[in-house]
Amino acid sequence: VQLVQSGGGLVQAGGSLRLSCAVSGRTDSNYGMGWFRLYPGQERQFVAGINWWGGATWYEDSVKGRFTISRDNAVNMMWLQMNSLQIDDTAVYYCAASEVSGREIKKIYEFDYWGQGTQVTVSS
Repeated sequence: VQLVQSGGGLVQAGGSLRLSCAVSGRTDSNYGMGWFRLYPGQERQFVAGINWWGGATWYEDSVKGRFTISRDNAVNMMWLQMNSLQIDDTAVYYCAASEVSGREIKKIYEFDYWGQGTQVTVSS
């Protein structure tokens, strides 16, 4: 399984960005997915997750109401729409996929495949 990310970049506080994650190497959609972010000197932190068919989503508290995770299995894509961006959202963002598909997952070790990461920078 390969995950290839696109999107990200520089935006002013209050602005929006959309991150994309393309999945290849799977013929089925029976996998959970999520987004993490990495701050310098810290471990990757969970941001948002989505189950295999997109019917359930879950978020880290600080992004609830601002970020939206979605996926379209017909085109093997996942997205993270980020609105009302704050300076504290500045980080490297990673998409991830998990063989666990039927329950809420948030831990790094629960994910099996990772994208290459993309920088999101929010300026004042």
